[in-house]
Amino acid sequence: MKKSHKPVTQRQLRVGEMIKQALSMIFIRDEAKLPQLDTKEITVTEVRMSNDLKTAKAFVLPLGGKNSSDVIEKLKEFSFVIRKTLSKKITIKFLPKLLFVKDESFDYAEKIENLIKQTNK
Repeated sequence: MKKSHKPVTQRQLRVGEMIKQALSMIFIRDEAKLPQLDTKEITVTEVRMSNDLKTAKAFVLPLGGKNSSDVIEKLKEFSFVIRKTLSKKITIKFLPKLLFVKDESFDYAEKIENLIKQTNK
């Protein structure tokens, strides 16, 4: 996905939220049978859509942050299986390509919180 300076549209937000909810349900119900991966332990925190709605960047985090790099690699490797399952869940003109990325926001929030605690001492 290219960096653009255009604001995020309502449509991008709606489609992103729809895909986030569908992915979450797929993972919770273990509908995409991925070998050696328990999808029930994966949290989808956000989905960002490209301007043309053809690429979806899904920010995911395994439960407790354990083995996050391994989980992300498995999701990338089997994204075609997840995409096929997703196609049965949502109706959209073009089913977006799925990119899986580790969500770093919780780590960043914890870092900020620790800095605030240090300054308050």
